Amino acid sequence: MPMKTAVFVMSAMLVSASPAPAQTDFPARPIRIIVPVAPGGVSDVVARAVGQRLGENLRQKVIIENRTGATHVIGASLVWRSAPDGYTLLVVEGVGLIVDLAGKLPYDPVKDFTAISGLVRVNHALIAHPAFPASSARDLVKLAKNRPGEISYGSFGVGSSGHMNMEMLGVMSGTKLVPVHYRGATPALIDVMGGHIPLMLVNLATALQYAQTGKVKILGVGTSARNQKIADVPTIAEGGIPGYVAGSWFGLFGPAGVPKVIADLLNTEVQRIFAEPEFQSKFLGPTLFEPMAGSAEEFAALVKSEAAKWDGVVRKGNLGTKQ
Repeated sequence: MPMKTAVFVMSAMLVSASPAPAQTDFPARPIRIIVPVAPGGVSDVVARAVGQRLGENLRQKVIIENRTGATHVIGASLVWRSAPDGYTLLVVEGVGLIVDLAGKLPYDPVKDFTAISGLVRVNHALIAHPAFPASSARDLVKLAKNRPGEISYGSFGVGSSGHMNMEMLGVMSGTKLVPVHYRGATPALIDVMGGHIPLMLVNLATALQYAQTGKVKILGVGTSARNQKIADVPTIAEGGIPGYVAGSWFGLFGPAGVPKVIADLLNTEVQRIFAEPEFQSKFLGPTLFEPMAGSAEEFAALVKSEAAKWDGVVRKGNLGTKQ
């Protein structure tokens, strides 16, 4: 066989032996994104912003459906029981999907969902009514130790990040604060400003908005380092609780078994959206939301580690069904 012919045959064999690139006609019909909270919450706002751009990029309609009730369980169950074809997805706050205070979740939040992509992180700030007799996280811890079980705080629902991050604060500081649960952050915030409850954790952008008008005061920020916009306000960790951070993250999930090619495609599109300068300036900038970069595999690893972390908080705080 002439050398040129042999080289050609060998090259053809190598090409045919290489794995073919994954191909899919997804999406061939509209995609439905389930949001297990009412319109207006962070999950809903993020789902609609991402869903709109996702639909434009994929040239397919993306429908947002709010399915509320049972602390995220109704909406999450709908996705859990759906066909694993990528056409029914879930946008949810991580804590809301993972935490099981009653021990009655019908699904395993790690095994029964496909973790597709992280979306955004939201940093929290610890705020109080201006008349509350503490001006820092250190003051609060001292006050709470002198008055165990007497100081209440507002949360935006049982098992929400506003609830669990405050419980984690109690576990790490050796104090016991009493939760007052609301059906969302807004009614809790209204009661803090009205002096009906003394304090709560709320997203940093909201805290800044109302602190600037004197309606609340910020005792500390839940970030790992001081925020540039309020550099004079210490972190909660600096206020006597080393290692403490408070915030929440939101992610995109499908039911277990979504084909990897579809999960990877959706992950790639989400990462592309968050990299767009216009999306960053018009959506991320005003909200102070931080995009979550990474592959579907990296996001799955995060979900697993977060599940272990919050299970530890529930056990150490002896929460269970008491909340």
